[in-house]
Amino acid sequence: MAIFVQVVESGSFSATARQLGASPSAISRNISKLEHALSVRLLHRTTRKLRLSEQGEAVYQHCRQMLDAANAAMVVSGQGNAEPQGLVSVSVPKAIGHLVLHPHIPAFLQRYPKVDVRLRLEDRYMDLIDDHIDLALRITERPAPGLIGRQLMTIDHLLCATPHYLSRHGVPQHPQDLIQHSCIYLGETPNDARWKFRQAGKTVTVNVRGRYAANHTGVRLDAVRQHIGIGSLPYFTARQALENGEIVPVLPEWDFISNYHGGLWLLYAPSQHLPARLRVFIDYLVTCLGQAPHSKRLA
Repeated sequence: MAIFVQVVESGSFSATARQLGASPSAISRNISKLEHALSVRLLHRTTRKLRLSEQGEAVYQHCRQMLDAANAAMVVSGQGNAEPQGLVSVSVPKAIGHLVLHPHIPAFLQRYPKVDVRLRLEDRYMDLIDDHIDLALRITERPAPGLIGRQLMTIDHLLCATPHYLSRHGVPQHPQDLIQHSCIYLGETPNDARWKFRQAGKTVTVNVRGRYAANHTGVRLDAVRQHIGIGSLPYFTARQALENGEIVPVLPEWDFISNYHGGLWLLYAPSQHLPARLRVFIDYLVTCLGQAPHSKRLA
């Protein structure tokens, strides 16, 4: 019913989808379920616009009143029960969830004993509505419009190898030198073996080769440690091994451009009354993962 109200007030499925961080098909399915439950046609759909049916107009008025009453109840309950409680469902890429987010969760659970956390570690895109997600962590340069976004950190990607490997095979001085090396890459698509670099406004693309490819950053890190070759790794995966000298950066004067590169954004649907459990979880992540810019509505 809440989604139905938003569709009516925004004027389209696509606008509502942008506002809620969902797909238009997810919005359409929700409206169809409501129509089926009420046994009434609520909207007349055309390719250009939506129009309320006569019954839909009456249902909309009642749903609008229901939402106003629910919002008022949330305000009252928030004033009377200040302690956060309930479930927080979070969608996060696998490596980020394992290596970046998970280490901070035990302390959060201890601090907020009435808040439960469900991590959905998936590299695929998850729909906030269809997949019942409260918060989504996504690596992107352009967050979805209509969502509330906070950038938590920057994800840098780099090339690494062991000193032993480089002593035997030489240290690349230019991206084109990688053609002569064994490279460890993602391996999910042919483009994963096309490595792109940028320096002083100049872009260089190299088709690399290697005997080992793996779509897990932890596996690629271990392969680098085993002197198999030069591997592409996000910095958060490689950091500890870099600090203790097990591995070293390769071509550090070049920016390595990867799909796994950009801002790590925490995204959620706009709401007049953000539940306390979400508010404290968001604030906690901002504190743990770095000082983020203020929350803003994405244009």
